[in-house]
Amino acid sequence: MSRAAQFGKYDAILIVSFGGPEKKADVIPFLGNTIRGRSVPRERILEVARHYEHLGGRSPINGQNRDLVHKLEEELQLRGPALPVYWGNRNWHPMLADTLRAMKADGIRRALAFVTSAYSSYSGCRQYLENIEQARAEIGERAPVIDKLRIFYNHPRFIQVWLERIREALARFTPEEQQNVQIVYTAHSIPLSMASGCAYAQQIEETCRLISECLGLNQGPLVFQSRSGSPTQPWLGPDIQDYLRGFADRGKNILIAPVGFISDHMEVVYDLDIESRHLCEELGVKMARASTPGAHPEFVSMIRELILERNEGAERRALGKFGPYHNVCASDCCLPQPRP
Repeated sequence: MSRAAQFGKYDAILIVSFGGPEKKADVIPFLGNTIRGRSVPRERILEVARHYEHLGGRSPINGQNRDLVHKLEEELQLRGPALPVYWGNRNWHPMLADTLRAMKADGIRRALAFVTSAYSSYSGCRQYLENIEQARAEIGERAPVIDKLRIFYNHPRFIQVWLERIREALARFTPEEQQNVQIVYTAHSIPLSMASGCAYAQQIEETCRLISECLGLNQGPLVFQSRSGSPTQPWLGPDIQDYLRGFADRGKNILIAPVGFISDHMEVVYDLDIESRHLCEELGVKMARASTPGAHPEFVSMIRELILERNEGAERRALGKFGPYHNVCASDCCLPQPRP
């Protein structure tokens, strides 16, 4: 009996992520991969490279993805379907094409891909679909067919993870301080031209609304971080640093919940744990930052649920007013921003 016949439509799971350098010598080559085809000043590249120096040239993202792969393997072996789990990156090793080549050698014919992005945008969804097809074209004949799991920004388990992460962060304040805490949600900024062609901002707003509603709180503000484009190009805002500077006179403590991110990778660590924390210290504001989902058991269980939806026709769960996202993206969905 073939693997596909034994397990249903699919015979493997593929984790697809951004990737990151593992040592100092990797940083510049990695950054070269991330900006391929784009005109980015060398000064900006060197500026970002200096961010990695704070962590010895090693991004946290690969270690976190290894942990996610391990926990998902355990979950599937324990609760099924007992499918093998592979992992490939867009910008650094293990590269996506190398992983698909290994899958082909293992006899994998059809796999489900979990992309480490909860929201719809060109860079967070469609570009990964393009990366997968480019990798398949590189491999050629008998390359595994890859179908992407749906966007999950309003999945009940995703919201539950954030509730737990925020409550963990709240516990870092004294009971008295907790009476005076402002929760601020952050997400990666994208160009307005890109945002106008997708539901990215709307979906993040809905995630924030669902979290605040479950916490029984008024919704905190959504701000953005990590913009990297030309200063003349409009991006989603306000920026977290600008918001914090205006926050100083409000006499509150601040809890930052980076709901736009799945793992505590470089942009979360540098932009929030280093830059934003330093600014809060200067302003005399006590700050705590909620951890991202990472390999939280609820998050791993959510991935399994998404797999069961596609592999076995299980219930498609979602909270809020928008319902579960579609499985197959339309041809005009999340198109890249126009380029001059």
